[in-house]
Amino acid sequence: MRNGNQTAAVKNFDLWIRNDFKQLNTQLEEIYFAQSDRSDVNCQTSVTKPLTNELTEAGRTYIAALLKEGNTDSGFDAGFDLLGNVGLYMAACRRHDITEPSRETKSPLIEASALAMQIGASLGVTPRFSTSHLTTHNSAINGLYKSFTSLEDEILFLDYNTRGILAYMRTADALLKILPMGISHPLTGDMLHVAKQGLQDVIKYNDILFNELNVERFFHCVRPYYKPYRVGQNEYRGANAGDFAGINVIDLLLGVCQGDDPYYSQILVDKFLFMLPEEQATLRDCMRRESLLDSMLSVTPEQISSPWFKENGALFLEVLELHGYAASQHHNQLVERFIAQMAKNESQQAYEKVTASGPPLPVLLRSLEKLKDLRCATERDDIPSRYAEIQLLKARIA
Repeated sequence: MRNGNQTAAVKNFDLWIRNDFKQLNTQLEEIYFAQSDRSDVNCQTSVTKPLTNELTEAGRTYIAALLKEGNTDSGFDAGFDLLGNVGLYMAACRRHDITEPSRETKSPLIEASALAMQIGASLGVTPRFSTSHLTTHNSAINGLYKSFTSLEDEILFLDYNTRGILAYMRTADALLKILPMGISHPLTGDMLHVAKQGLQDVIKYNDILFNELNVERFFHCVRPYYKPYRVGQNEYRGANAGDFAGINVIDLLLGVCQGDDPYYSQILVDKFLFMLPEEQATLRDCMRRESLLDSMLSVTPEQISSPWFKENGALFLEVLELHGYAASQHHNQLVERFIAQMAKNESQQAYEKVTASGPPLPVLLRSLEKLKDLRCATERDDIPSRYAEIQLLKARIA
């Protein structure tokens, strides 16, 4: 793996993840989905046990060879890719109830834990698979990228989840480019147009997921791979679609969320190690910057009548509205339909374990609604909403 060249052990493990591993998971998902209780994977049957045993032992064999080889000093990209493969294996073991953090004090996947912790510590990221392993940093071979299964709904979810993340990243990059130029620069309007288009794309991709993703398949066959699991003694929350810097960069630069808000800053702290190091650096930098909203509000009375203020201000308000709409759309359509409504049909035992992010579902939903209202600048007196400031800006631009 040194100098970007894969060793035989790394290549063999990667090929297994892309082929037999995916096939085993797909077979198991079809068995689970045919059951009367699709959430019940606790009972190892004569049909499922040989498959889960093969998955567990094959993965352990490949990882043991990697540990013995000890070649992990191979650059960030190669190390991060290998960490993703180890993480996919551990997540699949969690999904199939081979491991379960509530009944363990440490992971029974000893070799995988050792390798994941070694790589995670060396790279400065969490020692489990993260969203980027299946989205922005998921290399394709002959047109096929890595996935847990070959099910159409998982591929649909990954395709449009990745498109949405990339659209958010384009929006964040455009807003970042405004900072050194300033809000009155003649080209700031160009960057706001780019940000506007990026958010319109996010909304379009959310609509496609809402209309085309099978609710039952997503809830029972895709989402379970994103559950928390242990690495060594520590339990790590599941990967989250928001584990990239772009969406928070947008929050902070638009000014709808603030780094000194204890609720919002806790969100950032919890997700830092789930992001790439360069994204961590970008987000930390944004936390110290003045938001574009505050910059707009701090202009002098003389500047308010300037053409640039009216034009850029109107575009800025459009971007604000689109960001809020996308947040509301995600919460009211995707979270509500694909998680909250489906969870109501679960048994009490399954309901208590339905979230991938750690807290019980009602707690998670309240937190997500609060975040949605911040992004929408909803008029609430129990959160630091920027509703009043945005209304003031609208009045000045009118």
